[in-house]
Amino acid sequence: MLFACWAAKGGSGTTVVSCSLALVLARRHPAGALLVDLGGDAGAVLGCADSDGPGLVSWLDRWERNEGPALGAEPLAGLEVTAGEGLVLLPRGDGPLPATQRRADLTVALANDERAVVVDCGTLGESAAGADGWRLSLAETATHSLLVTRLCYVALRRAVRAPLRPSGVVVISEPGRSLRPADVASALGVPVVADLAYDAAIARSVDAGLLGHRLPRALARAAGALVA
Repeated sequence: MLFACWAAKGGSGTTVVSCSLALVLARRHPAGALLVDLGGDAGAVLGCADSDGPGLVSWLDRWERNEGPALGAEPLAGLEVTAGEGLVLLPRGDGPLPATQRRADLTVALANDERAVVVDCGTLGESAAGADGWRLSLAETATHSLLVTRLCYVALRRAVRAPLRPSGVVVISEPGRSLRPADVASALGVPVVADLAYDAAIARSVDAGLLGHRLPRALARAAGALVA
């Protein structure tokens, strides 16, 4: 079970949705959950201590230069950080994701993991090169490819021009917006699978780094709808 959360515009809430989904899956899935952080902020949102170990960036860079072990679940496990009961985090690390033609191998390794896997793909641009190539590969082949978007015309315009169509949309609703979830579904031709209303309690939880310890009810409900 592989979930990929991505956005067409920065600041849409992809990391918060990814972390919430991973927390819910960690409780529900018999083998727990793995959260792969390609955005770089998941650890801070969950309230994890900064890791001084290698991240995915350095590991992939070594692997691309044939200096590391063969790609698979066991070598990747050496990068994991405990992020809560039943939840482990695969941190991004520092630096840009290396451009490589072997990115499909990472997707296969994650898809074969016995745990539920959530990938925070961050923002997907119109290009499939470099870092976007890694994110796009995962988002294209995921069991559930979830676009996270605010009810914003600019965000919707970019989503329409994105290099792939999601399997579902998670909408962040805010007061005063003229767009509705139905407008997003109509423009993209895919269903809105969760509608998360803006809640100041969620912002406070994220700002305090407490999401991993006290998941707000609104987020738990929205994430639960994605795995029902």
